[in-house]
Amino acid sequence: MRTALAAASLLFLTAACTPTATSSSNASTPPAAPTPQASQPAQAPPTTAAAPEVKTCTVPNVVGMIHQTAQDTMQKAGLFFLTEEDASGQGRLLVNDRNWKTTAQNVSPGTVVDCDTKILLTAQKIDG
Repeated sequence: MRTALAAASLLFLTAACTPTATSSSNASTPPAAPTPQASQPAQAPPTTAAAPEVKTCTVPNVVGMIHQTAQDTMQKAGLFFLTEEDASGQGRLLVNDRNWKTTAQNVSPGTVVDCDTKILLTAQKIDG
């Protein structure tokens, strides 16, 4: 829309500034100076939009739960940005979440946070 308006304005200004043939009786009269034209289209006044409200969630206590249950509990609370790590420090992936027990969480239970907050759950492999 803005491009089309700019192109139309440019076309209009080009046509207005193009010299035209003059009759022989006006040959000694100098051409009139072009009148200034607005080079930019009128802009709408800026609007003030209300800032979007941040959705908050209360972090549940999931320490001691089977890791799959801990994830489900976090998601029921509205927290979906979850990461996980092996508590032993061996860097193992928590492939089967039901074989792991959650031993820690990086955000304290009961804390009210933005629902997009990243939550780290630490878990220990259940022997068996």
